[in-house]
Amino acid sequence: MTLDSLQLLFFKNYDDAALRLSPGLNCFIGDNGSGKTNLLDAIHYLSLTKSAITASDALCIKQDADFFVVKGVFSSNNTSDKETIQVSLRQGQKKTVTHDKQAYERMADHIGRYPAVLISPYDTDLIRQGSEERRKYFDSLMAQLDHEFLEQLISYNSLLRQRNAVLKQGGHSNAHGFDRDYLLAIDEQLAPLGQQLTALREAFLIDYLPIFQRHYEQLADGREQVMLTYKSQLVGADFAQLLRLNERKDFVLQRSTIGSHRDDFVFVMNDQPVKSHASQGQQKSFAIALKLAQFELLAAKQQKKPLLLLDDIFDRLDDKRIARLLELVADETFGQVFLTDTNLERTDQALARVTVPILRFRVQNGTVAPV
Repeated sequence: MTLDSLQLLFFKNYDDAALRLSPGLNCFIGDNGSGKTNLLDAIHYLSLTKSAITASDALCIKQDADFFVVKGVFSSNNTSDKETIQVSLRQGQKKTVTHDKQAYERMADHIGRYPAVLISPYDTDLIRQGSEERRKYFDSLMAQLDHEFLEQLISYNSLLRQRNAVLKQGGHSNAHGFDRDYLLAIDEQLAPLGQQLTALREAFLIDYLPIFQRHYEQLADGREQVMLTYKSQLVGADFAQLLRLNERKDFVLQRSTIGSHRDDFVFVMNDQPVKSHASQGQQKSFAIALKLAQFELLAAKQQKKPLLLLDDIFDRLDDKRIARLLELVADETFGQVFLTDTNLERTDQALARVTVPILRFRVQNGTVAPV
């Protein structure tokens, strides 16, 4: 699977941009702030229907415009068929995603069809930030691998929002007409979904862990032992019973304090937390190994290589980690690659061993053109 072309209208700092892309390596060269990362984010939209950087879609509309469009044409390695994906948003309206001009009824139906993996300077946030960041990362990966998991996660989150609304209503001293039977009805549906999500996350980690450990060992020459563990209140417990036991506490706090939405993935190195005991270099290796394992799992599951997006690796990673990534590029471990850098000469030197077709683009103040 390759992205043959990319077109942007009023997306972030771009008025209008149209690119024909290489099936091998695409290098976006430009100063910081010129819009290089925005091109990678546009590709992320085509894959996952959302930004990798910005929480609000509306913030991706260029200033003084009232809509944005991101359009890409994909082709399969096995056929000559072309498929066009378009993501668009107009101020005050719902985002639309179309496949060959046919709108998806649900965004979830698109997830997993055009997989992508982003390696960026901010990946170590998975280590430094809280459980929500890690849970979202692994849930996004699992959603691309398993549509059943995605459906269950959507249902769980919908029921959780309903439950929290009921708790807020019941938690107000002047609340009238609070329906406890409604809360129990929600819990009856929520409990089995939570147990299923826990089981799926546990099973996923069994497959993911050895792949991750192998990639970390290659990056760090086996100097440290790394581990991922899954932490959940529901492992070995009865979720329905936990909901009943914590009902009073939930009313007081006006939110659900027990459930799959509280799970975490714990990162460990040499039996110590990575967050507090690993160096910056070790944390970077840990984060890259997470992404390389993600790439390998997606490629194996879907029988096609995901798009690989490499953002500012030359500025933010040391020579050893860059060399390892470029080894994989040179060995054609990856499929289509998109890379950003600030220095064309440095990029050319780094890619001297790479034999796949390379296209270079100069990015300047929201304009992009082949070099």
